[in-house]
Amino acid sequence: MKSTYAYGLAALLVVGWLIWLLAPVLTPFAVAALLAYLGDPLADRLEAWKFSRTWAVIAVFGMLSLLVVFLLIVVVPMLGRQASRLIAGIPSAVAWFQSSVVPWLTANFGVSPESFEVSSLAEVMKENWVGAGNVAATVLLSISKSGMTIFGWAVNLVLIPVVTFYLLRDWDTLTANVRELLPRMVEPTVSRLAAQADGVLASFLRGQLLVMTALGTIYTLGLWAVGIDLALLIGAGAGVISFIPYLGTIVGLGAGLIAAWIQFGDLFHIGLVAVVFGIGQALEGMVLTPLLVGDRIGLHPVAVIFAVMAFGQLFGFLGVLLALPAAAVIMVLIRYAHDVYIGSGVYGQGKGDGEGNIEPDEEDPELVEAADA
Repeated sequence: MKSTYAYGLAALLVVGWLIWLLAPVLTPFAVAALLAYLGDPLADRLEAWKFSRTWAVIAVFGMLSLLVVFLLIVVVPMLGRQASRLIAGIPSAVAWFQSSVVPWLTANFGVSPESFEVSSLAEVMKENWVGAGNVAATVLLSISKSGMTIFGWAVNLVLIPVVTFYLLRDWDTLTANVRELLPRMVEPTVSRLAAQADGVLASFLRGQLLVMTALGTIYTLGLWAVGIDLALLIGAGAGVISFIPYLGTIVGLGAGLIAAWIQFGDLFHIGLVAVVFGIGQALEGMVLTPLLVGDRIGLHPVAVIFAVMAFGQLFGFLGVLLALPAAAVIMVLIRYAHDVYIGSGVYGQGKGDGEGNIEPDEEDPELVEAADA
């Protein structure tokens, strides 16, 4: 058993080294694998409805393609227009800050108006925006002169959907083949841990993505109904960062209140914005999270942030794609190690079987009751 674990650790180190070495080449395959993982449950559901695997995959692939086309044609240009509108509204926001906020701070807190050097803020931001545009134009120009870069992008654009289709079609077969290759001695434990990791990842990735999309839609439609010009920008941003509990609501509510006050200048629209985010928060807690995520324990938001930053630092964009699966596996392994330790003689509270299954001592009624539960 110890030699098996040693071989497994060595294989893990070799795989990590290969991922670091081949990161640029593996990126389109990682994107395709992520898309296939997201689409596999729907393909399985269609198979249960008497679809063949090929036709089920074609249906799922068509849905994913329509979603990508919708984002590129409709959502991205709308976000770009609202971002431009936000930049254009900076002078009026600065004027409102000088005429409303600064006098209020001065009257209530005795802050000197000279402490707020905001008169040139709009010009500085505009200059930086123009500079950023010039940098982007320079980068695009250099890319356009690089035939190999364009060729690489074109290959990835073709490769990702092709690999996604084949991975999605053969997903169940591939996972079964990997399971058959596992040593028989560790296959039950590895399969059990893999199922737990899949449950953790699915509850966060699939479920939380649906919650984020639903919240972004609710916030956007609500702010649009109120009449906020930046409804899509604020609503989508709040939805994206809603995987951190309450942060999406706090950031979106703050941005919405400021936008409502600058745009309308009355308490009525501010109250409507607060109602929109209150409804969204209530729906998230009572409907969306129980329905889409369930009671499975997912990844802690802090673990998600750390995993994305750490793997991004190690492997670049590929690391960002691998962060969530790796974090799910690591969390399951930590729980397994914890259970093994609790069930071992070293801990001294119970007798374990070495596989994380705890047999509490009979003389400890609390442990016996916990085990029975």
